[in-house]
Amino acid sequence: MKSQRETCKNCEKQFNDDFNFCPYCGQQAKEDLTVSVLFYNTISNYFSFDARFFKSFFPLVFKPGLVAKRFVEGKRLKYLHPAQYYLFVSVIFFFIFSFKVREYNSSADKVLSKGFEVLQNENINMPNLDTLQTALIPDSIFKDGKLNDFRKVPKSKVEKAKDSTISIDLGFDSKVLDSLIAAGASEEEQLRFIGLDDDSGFLKRAYVKQALKFHKQRGGGIVQAFFDSIPIALFFLLPLFALILKLFYWRRGRFAHHLVFSFYYFSFLFIVLGFLITVNEWIVDLPDALDWLIMLSTFVYLWIGLKRFYNQGYMLSLFKAGMTTFLYTSLVIPAALIVIMVTSFLFY
Repeated sequence: MKSQRETCKNCEKQFNDDFNFCPYCGQQAKEDLTVSVLFYNTISNYFSFDARFFKSFFPLVFKPGLVAKRFVEGKRLKYLHPAQYYLFVSVIFFFIFSFKVREYNSSADKVLSKGFEVLQNENINMPNLDTLQTALIPDSIFKDGKLNDFRKVPKSKVEKAKDSTISIDLGFDSKVLDSLIAAGASEEEQLRFIGLDDDSGFLKRAYVKQALKFHKQRGGGIVQAFFDSIPIALFFLLPLFALILKLFYWRRGRFAHHLVFSFYYFSFLFIVLGFLITVNEWIVDLPDALDWLIMLSTFVYLWIGLKRFYNQGYMLSLFKAGMTTFLYTSLVIPAALIVIMVTSFLFY
């Protein structure tokens, strides 16, 4: 008896109807899309990912370097891909950490706002608003006729008054700037007062604009912008950690092998930090000594992980773990923090 032919709805190629799956593209041959099928596929795909996650989780946490070693050796279907594992764990960590960021951002906004308020209420000898307007604001804002009745005074008096004020660290007199804003000066005139000129390059122009925004917002949101930059920065920091490992183990595999170890190690760091935040915030406030002991365990983890992954002695691995940590924390992280602070200020 001649078998009937079935046409695949995905690739539109024909095959015998006794096949359960298309031999060309792999799609199931006879499956009507129902709600149960839709959710079954979704849940099965999720638990397939979840199963590999937990198969990797326990050896990752309790057997330093083992998962990375087996992945490099070729046992890759059993464990979740290191980059995928890192991404999954980092998303969960930064979700947990976002609750702390809100607290930090709220506290910082209050402190900055209070600082501007104190500066604004300082009992200092400032000239009247009309003095600042007539002496500092260009003639363009007098066109509406509202400010024509102010007396003009010598600029030397204004400069003397400016010298007696308290200036913020952004490099301009905030009280004079507030007076310009209150007088209706245009944004371009405000920018020129705090340092913008025709010869200003891209970086200076960006800085001056952000300085004006920072002043007007009383610093609000700057801490949030800083923490928002950290996940992006970590994508550059992690390869630098792998590069340091390459310097100490330059004969021990390709750079990709060091990246595998780095992905799993940073995943472990996120797990520990997420655990500490969760426990301290929502379960019980752990003693500081215990918090530091848990954080110290991450170095012990690195030591044992390097020993197992690179097959070297305990003392040599301890030395290399110490040097790697020293170089990373003393050179890479401080430089990264400076870049993050500058970037978050320029783009917040």
